[in-house]
Amino acid sequence: MPGAALTALAAAHAAYESRFGHSFVICLSKYRPAEHLDEILAGVHTRLAHERDVEQDVAAEELRGLARSRLAQLMADPPDGMSVAAVTAGAPGPHTTRPGDSPSVPL
Repeated sequence: MPGAALTALAAAHAAYESRFGHSFVICLSKYRPAEHLDEILAGVHTRLAHERDVEQDVAAEELRGLARSRLAQLMADPPDGMSVAAVTAGAPGPHTTRPGDSPSVPL
């Protein structure tokens, strides 16, 4: 990622955290990796205009989208040593980081 893009991303995240008091979250599963940066920046700028209660609802829906995406990935390709039944039952198992996983919200 180019330096200017990192600077823009850092500034956008800082503005969001300052306004809402928590980290920006967005589910990018419906976008190609090449679109991620643009979607994040557009999302932050759009959502900065939200009222706090509206943004809480939007952020909650984004978190639900992330959870659905991760569960779909687990169902399609369970980690070694874990069956689909264990995934659906919520049984403990090895945590495997997959592309697109958020390091701050493990599932």
